[in-house]
Amino acid sequence: MRTFTAIIERDPDTNLYVGYVPGFPGAHSQGETLDELNENLREVIEMLLEDENLAFDAEFVGTQQIVIR
Repeated sequence: MRTFTAIIERDPDTNLYVGYVPGFPGAHSQGETLDELNENLREVIEMLLEDENLAFDAEFVGTQQIVIR
Protein backbone atom coordinates (compact mmCIF):
# COMPACT_ATOMS: atom_id res chain seq x y z
CA MET A 1 0.00 0.00 0.00
CA ARG A 2 1.25 3.49 -0.89
CA THR A 3 -0.03 6.79 0.41
CA PHE A 4 -0.08 9.99 -1.62
CA THR A 5 -0.85 13.51 -0.44
CA ALA A 6 -3.12 15.62 -2.63
CA ILE A 7 -3.54 19.38 -2.60
CA ILE A 8 -7.21 20.29 -2.92
CA GLU A 9 -8.76 23.60 -3.87
CA ARG A 10 -12.26 24.70 -4.79
CA ASP A 11 -12.62 26.49 -8.12
CA PRO A 12 -14.85 29.55 -7.53
CA ASP A 13 -15.97 29.66 -11.18
CA THR A 14 -17.15 26.05 -11.45
CA ASN A 15 -17.61 25.16 -7.75
CA LEU A 16 -15.67 21.96 -8.47
CA TYR A 17 -13.01 20.54 -6.18
CA VAL A 18 -9.67 20.34 -7.97
CA GLY A 19 -6.85 18.17 -6.66
CA TYR A 20 -3.31 17.27 -7.62
CA VAL A 21 -0.41 15.31 -6.17
CA PRO A 22 2.73 17.49 -5.97
CA GLY A 23 5.71 16.06 -7.84
CA PHE A 24 3.59 13.43 -9.62
CA PRO A 25 3.14 14.53 -13.26
CA GLY A 26 -0.37 13.89 -14.52
CA ALA A 27 -1.84 13.14 -11.09
CA HIS A 28 -4.67 15.68 -11.08
CA SER A 29 -8.44 15.56 -11.32
CA GLN A 30 -11.66 17.27 -10.27
CA GLY A 31 -15.03 16.37 -8.79
CA GLU A 32 -18.30 17.85 -7.62
CA THR A 33 -17.78 16.44 -4.10
CA LEU A 34 -14.72 15.55 -2.06
CA ASP A 35 -15.68 11.88 -2.30
CA GLU A 36 -15.91 12.09 -6.09
CA LEU A 37 -12.56 13.90 -6.25
CA ASN A 38 -10.97 11.24 -4.03
CA GLU A 39 -12.23 8.44 -6.28
CA ASN A 40 -11.14 10.28 -9.43
CA LEU A 41 -7.65 10.90 -8.02
CA ARG A 42 -7.39 7.25 -6.93
CA GLU A 43 -8.22 6.09 -10.46
CA VAL A 44 -5.70 8.48 -12.04
CA ILE A 45 -2.94 7.45 -9.63
CA GLU A 46 -3.60 3.75 -10.18
CA MET A 47 -3.42 4.26 -13.94
CA LEU A 48 -0.21 6.29 -13.72
CA LEU A 49 1.43 3.69 -11.45
CA GLU A 50 1.03 1.10 -14.22
CA ASP A 51 3.67 3.01 -16.23
CA GLU A 52 7.02 1.28 -15.74
CA ASN A 53 8.92 4.47 -16.64
CA LEU A 54 7.26 6.51 -13.91
CA ALA A 55 9.50 9.17 -12.37
CA PHE A 56 8.54 11.54 -9.58
CA ASP A 57 9.70 15.15 -10.00
CA ALA A 58 9.79 15.93 -6.29
CA GLU A 59 8.99 14.63 -2.85
CA PHE A 60 6.12 16.27 -0.93
CA VAL A 61 7.48 17.65 2.34
CA GLY A 62 4.61 19.62 3.82
CA THR A 63 2.88 22.96 3.94
CA GLN A 64 3.72 26.22 5.67
CA GLN A 65 1.74 29.27 6.59
CA ILE A 66 3.30 32.55 5.52
CA VAL A 67 2.36 35.66 7.51
CA ILE A 68 2.49 39.02 5.75
CA ARG A 69 2.16 42.14 7.88
